[in-house]
Amino acid sequence: MPKPFLTADWRTLVMLNYRIDPAILQPLVPPGTELDTFNGQHFVSMVGFRFTNTKVLGWTIPFHVNFDEVNLRFYIRKRAPEGWRRAVAFVKEIVPRWAIATIARQVYNENYVALPMRSTVVLPERDVPGEAIYRWKLGDDWHELGAMFVGEPKPLVADSEEAFITEHYWGYVTQRDQSVVEYEVKHPSWRVWSATKSWFRCDVAAMYGSQFVEALNRPPASAFVAEGSEISVSKAMTA
Repeated sequence: MPKPFLTADWRTLVMLNYRIDPAILQPLVPPGTELDTFNGQHFVSMVGFRFTNTKVLGWTIPFHVNFDEVNLRFYIRKRAPEGWRRAVAFVKEIVPRWAIATIARQVYNENYVALPMRSTVVLPERDVPGEAIYRWKLGDDWHELGAMFVGEPKPLVADSEEAFITEHYWGYVTQRDQSVVEYEVKHPSWRVWSATKSWFRCDVAAMYGSQFVEALNRPPASAFVAEGSEISVSKAMTA
């Protein structure tokens, strides 16, 4: 097997999921793929999580091992010889380091930006709730994505909305010449907590564009926190 491009742990993933008009997403769908749906509904997700133990081609990069990411993503699929590949595509990804954003843009042409970030993650203990908050600074203002959760995480239920959101294991990205590359993300099935409270405070128009304001300013259709795991990301290949 070829060596993965990136390995890391993804931990404490806050996932807020919003129904959206597919017409908003259609211009962003990579050629050769199509929008994926759950029970006939289209979704975008705000996702905040922690990278730890990050390695690129097996090497650690000083000061770039542990960091946060927040992204806005949607769900697509592509017909492959083995059947449908369920995948994600990203509207924008936020990280705190310029070098991380630059590598991601150069290698995958993903829409990464580097902004000041900070986070607070406290896991639940007995009857004490946990809390995960991911923050980023745009201009003079801090924006944030967060959730509270209690108890022990539970295994995913087959064919549930949580399974649909978390179990997309491919990524497709349109390149500057309109070709498309694909990469595979490998990780075990995650356990999840249902969020007892969630929030998203952001200038959506400034961060993501006015077309996302209506969807992201509503309460999410669902909100949960995934425990996370070790992951690996393959090198980008022409789709």
